[in-house]
Amino acid sequence: MPTPLSPAVVFSPADGLRTREVSVRPAGPGEVEIEVRAAGVCHSDLHIVSGDWPTDRPLVLGHEAAGVVTATGAGVTSVRPGDHVVLSWFAPCRRCRKCAAGQAWLCTGTKAVDNTLPDGGTAFTGADGERIWPYLGLGAFTGRLVVPETAAVKVPEELPFGIGALLGCSITTGVGAVVNTAGVRAGESAVVIGTGGVGLSVVMGLRLVGADPVVAVDLSAERLAAARRFGATHTLDGAREDVAAWCREHLGGADYVFEAIGSPKVVETLPGLLTSGGAAVLVGMAATDATASFNLFDLADQGKRILGCNYGSSVGEIDIPKLARLYLAGRLPLDELIGRTRPMSEAADALDDLRTNTGMRTILEP
Repeated sequence: MPTPLSPAVVFSPADGLRTREVSVRPAGPGEVEIEVRAAGVCHSDLHIVSGDWPTDRPLVLGHEAAGVVTATGAGVTSVRPGDHVVLSWFAPCRRCRKCAAGQAWLCTGTKAVDNTLPDGGTAFTGADGERIWPYLGLGAFTGRLVVPETAAVKVPEELPFGIGALLGCSITTGVGAVVNTAGVRAGESAVVIGTGGVGLSVVMGLRLVGADPVVAVDLSAERLAAARRFGATHTLDGAREDVAAWCREHLGGADYVFEAIGSPKVVETLPGLLTSGGAAVLVGMAATDATASFNLFDLADQGKRILGCNYGSSVGEIDIPKLARLYLAGRLPLDELIGRTRPMSEAADALDDLRTNTGMRTILEP
């Protein structure tokens, strides 16, 4: 039997963003029921609301979350009721060729990107009986949900739920971009363009591995000041500085440049910031049909690389517990990343803050 109706933040092509009453069916085989304690507000949610990533169906938004396991379906072995978990939106199938090769972030069998559970269905139903779908296989802007076992990653109980929510996407993406995608080594130089939640996570990752110098670029003085606190050694106002000229003069070109905005115009400038053999890492997600152009001779002649970065090239069940331990050991100052905590009913306001680059990361609580 479905649970009683409870509020959820839903976006639909017909009605836009609004709160709707939904019910959730019990966990089936291979599934886990979660009581959501905290959810993060991410640009990927904003991409749906703004139309950058079109949807043809109503979606419960939210894909960064942490909570407590309340029930498990048949065959679930990795978690049990009472466990604290972080929800990993890119739930791998564990069976495809990429999963077998240890590249779960490239899983070809996941249904998360289709906004469904692994069986192609949904656990959510509206008050009128309409099926409502889980954004990126989760749909965390509500109080209770059902996810595949591979999306529920057990973490230490002492990990705060708000921090856990951010580990579900932004932190794992940003730190993973440094450690997994790029493999930055101590003493190598790096530039980070865009210092929102993901960009600041990149900065934290660079400090963690000992990169130097670390240059943060943004249009917001507030965010640049935050980047300094998180480990940037230099900051540049992208509206006032010629960033490419600065990199050539002071670095001889950067070893790595991380783009954390998803702007095609910015992406096109990245090769000009690099030294020979350097790599540009595309961390920010652009609109689905976005394109960019590059000087191909320069890329080939100078051995420059463009690296795509999905979810920080991370395997949730491996990387999320590592990041949790690093936070608990004082190695990642994630508390400073949370700017505001709002009730779930204020999700629309939180998305507006994200749209206008206001403040730090926002956490929603049911």
